[in-house]
Amino acid sequence: MFASDDEILRTAVEWHRRGGRVAIATVVETWGSAPRPVGSQLVIDADGRFLGSVSGGCVEADIVTDALDVIADGKPRLREFGVSDETAWSAGLSCGGRIKIYVERVD
Repeated sequence: MFASDDEILRTAVEWHRRGGRVAIATVVETWGSAPRPVGSQLVIDADGRFLGSVSGGCVEADIVTDALDVIADGKPRLREFGVSDETAWSAGLSCGGRIKIYVERVD
């Protein structure tokens, strides 16, 4: 679901203030025909709810799974998706570009 940057960050703060465990995924690098620009974000809570977009729907499911791991163990992850990767087609990133997404827990 697309949302404004302010809405995504407000949601992250609100979920965190309510005692929820939260992670934020951010597009940190793109190359070629990338679905979302650098700086695009996705906020995810421990229940798997999310708001925002890092790929227009191509890799969100993988990033939500990573975010749940990050929430659990506190270790940030840097993921890269591209059309030449084995998982690109299964993840749906067939646009011909490449994206790097950093996932971190909000403490």
